[in-house]
Amino acid sequence: MTTKRTLLRAAVAACLAGTALVAVAQSDYPSKPIKFIVPVPPGGAADAMSRMVAEHLQAKWGQPVVVENRPGAGSSLGMDAVAKAAPDGYTIGMGNIAANAINPAVRPGGFPYQAVKDFAAVSMVGVTPLVLVVNAEKVPARTLGEFIAYLKANPGKVPYGSSGSGSSLHVGMELLLQKTGTTAIHVPYKGSAPMLTDLLSGQVVAAMDAAATSWPHVQTGKLRALGVSTAERAFFAPDLAPIKDTVPGFDVRPWHGVVAPAGTPPAIVTKLSDEIQAFLRQNATEAKLRERGVVRVGSSAADFAKAMNDDHELFRKLVQDAGIKPE
Repeated sequence: MTTKRTLLRAAVAACLAGTALVAVAQSDYPSKPIKFIVPVPPGGAADAMSRMVAEHLQAKWGQPVVVENRPGAGSSLGMDAVAKAAPDGYTIGMGNIAANAINPAVRPGGFPYQAVKDFAAVSMVGVTPLVLVVNAEKVPARTLGEFIAYLKANPGKVPYGSSGSGSSLHVGMELLLQKTGTTAIHVPYKGSAPMLTDLLSGQVVAAMDAAATSWPHVQTGKLRALGVSTAERAFFAPDLAPIKDTVPGFDVRPWHGVVAPAGTPPAIVTKLSDEIQAFLRQNATEAKLRERGVVRVGSSAADFAKAMNDDHELFRKLVQDAGIKPE
C-alpha cells in the first residue's frame, strides 16, 4: 500500500511539475524567433500585410519574426508547412480563403491537410473585396439587374474569366450564377493578369475580380463595375452597391488571416490574437492596408475560427452543386 501511495504521489507531482513548466513556457512566450510562413510570393497585398504584422510583433516582443515566403499550389504548400509544424507558437502562417476554405473543398480526396481541423485560428487580418466588372463595349448592362437579365437572355453563352479553377474569382462568379439561376462559360486563366488582358480586349466579357487590378480600368471607362462582393460597401467605391442588395444572401469576402498549427496552446493563441488585434486597431495600420485595397478586420480567434468553418462549408456545397473540378 505504501508503495502504491508513493508511486501515486510521484505521478501527481510529475504531472503538476509538467503543467507548471508548460505554464512558465507560455508566460515567457516568445523566448526565441518566430517563423511566419507566407504562402504567396513576395510583393502583393498578402505579403505586405504579413510583413506589417511581423514587424509589429518583432518590435513589440523583442524577438525576430522571420517571414518565409513559400508559394505554390494555390497557397497549399505554405499552409501544409504550417499544419505540420510543431504546435508551440513558433511557427505561424498567413492563411487565406483559397488555401483554408476553397481548395480543400475542390480537392477533398487528395489534399495534404484538413481545411479547419489542422489549424488554430488566430485573427483575421483583412478582406480584399471583389468587384463584378464587365467589358464596357461588349456588355450593354449598366446595372446588376440588367446583367442578370442579359445572362438569362443568353444562357450558357456569356464567357467570364477567372484566375483559375477553384479560385475565389471563380467560385464568386459561380455563386452569383447559382443564386440567380443563370449560366455562363467559365474561362480559367493562370492568374489575374492574363485574365484581365483578355477582359479588356473582349475575349471574355465579365469577371469577379480583385479591385486592386480592375478598379483603375473602371475609372478609365474600359470596364464597368456592377457590384461589390462583400455585404458592405467598399471604402474605395462608396457609391457601388453590394451584390447582395440585388441578390439576397450573396457575400464573398476573400480574407487573409494568421493561423497556427492545431494544438497550439490557447494561451499562446490568445496572446498572438490580442496583439494582432491591437495593431490592426491603429489608424496608421488601417491607412496602410487601404493603400493595398484591404479592409482591415482584426477578429478574435473564436470569430475567425467560425468564419473559416462557415466559408469551408459554403464552398464545399457550392463546389459540389456546381461540379467544380481541379485543373
